Amino acid sequence: MSLLILFSLLAYQGNTLAQNSSKNNPKPPAEAPFTTLVWSDEFEGHGALDAKKWFHQTQLPPGGSWFGGIINHYTDRKENTYQKNGLLHLVAKKEVFKDQGEVKNYTSARLNSKFTFTYGRVEIKAKMPKGVGTWPAIWMLNKNIDEDGAYWDNEGFGKVKWPYCGEIDILEHWGKNQDYVSSALHNGSGYGGEVENLGGRSVAGVSHQFHVYVMEWTQDKLEFSIDGVVHYVYEPPKKDSNTWPYDSEYYLILNIAIEPDIDPEFTESALEVDYIRIYQ
Repeated sequence: MSLLILFSLLAYQGNTLAQNSSKNNPKPPAEAPFTTLVWSDEFEGHGALDAKKWFHQTQLPPGGSWFGGIINHYTDRKENTYQKNGLLHLVAKKEVFKDQGEVKNYTSARLNSKFTFTYGRVEIKAKMPKGVGTWPAIWMLNKNIDEDGAYWDNEGFGKVKWPYCGEIDILEHWGKNQDYVSSALHNGSGYGGEVENLGGRSVAGVSHQFHVYVMEWTQDKLEFSIDGVVHYVYEPPKKDSNTWPYDSEYYLILNIAIEPDIDPEFTESALEVDYIRIYQ
């Protein structure tokens, strides 16, 4: 009987020590959440954007027009980008504008962030412009892209041609397909009109209401959501230079492109952004 009591006591003490050890040394989660804010813009200023955070990309590619048949100029004027009432206003306008020897009938803006990062959570609260032929996007390119006129290329980092550098489209919206928002990955495995790595969904009122667009980027996958609902996950089974150039630093781009099928009645519309926050 005494041996049974001794065995029971030792078993109890061992179990208690194991429980205390587990409490003191909890297992880390398989994937740590991104909770540390490392960069943001709340657009609380008035007038011009914060030049420490943003660069206006205006230089035309060779040939005098932007890729994809785009028919607008990108400018660094306040008419096309400004802060007011806590919002970024990135405005596409119908106007005759001459720049770099080229006359175009529409203007907009293309912003490059002066911040780069690898892995994290990007959260954007935004409202899309409206109009058939408008093509707003919030996206990312690798810091190493060889593209004359881009901020990081100007800084001497341009080494790799698109699409092999990698592109991450957090969101795109086409006015001719109102309320449908998509996300995509361009890389050596698929790009441009042949891109296969994409997904999206219809969201009512994207040009009338603000929605929260999120990208979460880890070593294993990229996940895209709108208002907390995931619409696309990119997680290639084989990661190589073609499928996964997403292991280095990327920067943000915001722009509105104007397509040739722009509504002739279009005059102007804005991409409005309440905030952009990046967590790691």
